[in-house]
Amino acid sequence: MGDFKHLVIAKFKEDVVVEEILKGMEKLASDLEAVKSFEWGQDIESQDMLRQGFTHAFIMTFHKKEDFTAFLGHPNHVEFSTTFSAAIEKIVLLDFPAVLVKAPA
Repeated sequence: MGDFKHLVIAKFKEDVVVEEILKGMEKLASDLEAVKSFEWGQDIESQDMLRQGFTHAFIMTFHKKEDFTAFLGHPNHVEFSTTFSAAIEKIVLLDFPAVLVKAPA
């Protein structure tokens, strides 16, 4: 079985300093052994109609689902989730085992 992914698609509230949230997420991912990798990006190409107001995407990769479960219960994640949730206007979360079709070169 492949990696386990945690995908977050978010729209931040207007008064939020997004850079502070991003720094917090980067620190969280860097500090926790359970996180295999972390990527994020801000949408710059999608049409507003297709974007539905969402602006940022975050992907955390874990070796296995058990690592993701450990991440969810970790005190650092629990604490950061409170800050993150307060900053969010809209969110979509997907947690799934990844199916690798083409490996990175």
